[in-house]
Parts: sequence; C-alpha cells; structure tokens
Amino acid sequence: MLDHIAIQVQDVAASASFYDAALAPLGGKRTKEFGAFVSFGTTGHSLWLVPATEDGPAREVHLAFAAADRAAVDAFHAAAVSAGAESLHAPQLWPRYHASYYGAFVRDPDGNNVEAVCHTP
Repeated sequence: MLDHIAIQVQDVAASASFYDAALAPLGGKRTKEFGAFVSFGTTGHSLWLVPATEDGPAREVHLAFAAADRAAVDAFHAAAVSAGAESLHAPQLWPRYHASYYGAFVRDPDGNNVEAVCHTP
C-alpha cells in the first residue's frame, strides 16, 4: 500500500549511517541522495530521511521493516545495536500479535521506534 515515507531527522548524515547498518541485514541500502535528502529501499526509494524543519523534539514514528526470516530479524537487531541504537525489545516471538510474529525493536538516533518483523514460522 505504501510507496514511500519520509521522516524528519536532526542529522541526516548520522541517521543515514544508522540506517546503512540497521537495514543491511534486511536487504535495504541507500538508493538515492537528492540534495540533503537520502533514501533507502530494497528496489526503490521506500524510506526518505529529510532534515528537520523545526527545532525541538520530533514526534516519535514507528517504522516496521519486513524481514525474510527470523535470522534477518536477529541480524537487524545486532547491527542496529552495534550502530549505537538503544534496544527496546530483543528479537522474540510476539504471540499477542499472532502466533508467528517475530520482531525486534530499537530506537533510532532521532528517537523513532524501528522494528524488523518476520511473519512466518
């Protein structure tokens, strides 16, 4: 349903470095740099990082990225934490969502809740 999403970040370079590391295990990579904007995707430009236009704290966004398997969720979490992310929830099953929901959650440099999720057993 979504073609792309843009989130405002305080430091595009720092956030881009974080997403370079965190999205690599999921097959994500930088796909375009357009002025101060940086995009990531697997085949297109799904996620755009854009400079914040106002001072003050940003409003938290929740981003969930699809993982091909549980090993990719584990690798996402390890890469994100190694890149300096706060771990919100280590990789685990979340049966309250559904029986095969396997996800991990971290906090990105701008305070966003970033998840990798696999829906298959």
